Amino acid sequence: MGLSWLQIVRLALVQTALGAMVVLTTATLNRVMVVELALPAMLPGALVALHYAVQMLRPRFGHGADGGRRRTPWIIGGMVVLAVGTVGASAATALMSVSTLAGTMAAAFAFLLIGAGVGAAGTNLLTLVATSVAPDRRAPAATLIWIMMIAGFAVTTGAAGGFLDPYSPLRLVVVTAVVAGAALVLAVAAVQGIEPASPAARLNEPQARPAFRQAFGEVWRERQTRRFTIFVFVSMLAYSAQDLILEPFAGLVFAMTPGGTTRLSSVQHGGVVIGMVLVALAGALLSRRFPGLLRGFCVLGCVGSAASLAMLATASGAPDGFPLHETVFALGVSNGVFAVAAIGSMMALAGDGKKAREGVRMGLWGAAQAIAFGAGGFAGTVLVDAATAIVGRSDAAYGIVFGLEAILFLISAALALGAISVAGSHRVPKAASAGNDRAVAA
Repeated sequence: MGLSWLQIVRLALVQTALGAMVVLTTATLNRVMVVELALPAMLPGALVALHYAVQMLRPRFGHGADGGRRRTPWIIGGMVVLAVGTVGASAATALMSVSTLAGTMAAAFAFLLIGAGVGAAGTNLLTLVATSVAPDRRAPAATLIWIMMIAGFAVTTGAAGGFLDPYSPLRLVVVTAVVAGAALVLAVAAVQGIEPASPAARLNEPQARPAFRQAFGEVWRERQTRRFTIFVFVSMLAYSAQDLILEPFAGLVFAMTPGGTTRLSSVQHGGVVIGMVLVALAGALLSRRFPGLLRGFCVLGCVGSAASLAMLATASGAPDGFPLHETVFALGVSNGVFAVAAIGSMMALAGDGKKAREGVRMGLWGAAQAIAFGAGGFAGTVLVDAATAIVGRSDAAYGIVFGLEAILFLISAALALGAISVAGSHRVPKAASAGNDRAVAA
């Protein structure tokens, strides 16, 4: 049977809390370092990359709760570490105004904590959902979790932004501490009582947990797990490579103002949400009749993203009359379709293979996603600079990079066909089938 909708919403609130803290470090602190403190843009870029690098430990965090152990302590513990890291990062940013070196060293440690907290909480949250949600609710659950994270971004930036003016280092630390404290309280309250109180109530036969290296080796030897890991990495690399170049492209090629490119980004995000909702509705209504629905949406989203990026690639040569907003909206819808279908497939496949390795699998895929996100945004900007140096025209350079991203999405579509089995996209994960009834009772 699986988690009730109320329980799924509560777990999605944990993702909202996580997003609320993360956005302060990746957006607000980034802006303060570059604008108010006039530091090189590569400094916050390197710090964000550091927090992604730490998430290579996601398989280890997932393994910590495998073998019948509860995931709630890992979720709460990860959120505590994230909160400490978030407040520490704001304090380190304030310290940079006095000593850049000391502040940077403190920020590096704080971002390590942020990466560790996100990895521990995020991996075990998604694994708990994956092993406890009925098949016909996976796509809606994935959509809800993603949208709630975006809501955390939006609410935090809107509310915190008003209190940060006029800026001062002390005000930055106080506002960050209040947001982190409120988010932590929300996360702890949301996750309480959803998971059974004892391992025996969750699994019929709790297993002795092997060493991490052994568990990871067993998971990596699973052919489907390896193929899905490659799919996640390639597709998320294509997905993230556009993040830092779309607005500069619109400004350079279409002479759009900063406000105009911001509105263009909003059009894309609106399309993402619509794409997610469409997959959620289709999954709720049709997943039982069409077992391969999530795989089909993965392929459709990748192909649609490739087509949209290919159109953007042609725009650099003929911007006059080009339907930029419509193309970016189509890109957003395709991105949303692909993203939710990929997460839903991830939830379905987490329980395949050897029993009690769900956390390691989810951690492996989360690590692949984090590495791809960290590398994708940076690679997109580097490729634009390299292509500009080679061809001598920035507009043509953007076209080349968009074309390369389109190819990556087509490769991702082909990988999805082999990485996501029709049966796996519909089957109840093994751990879930053993413990769902007890999870609902809790």
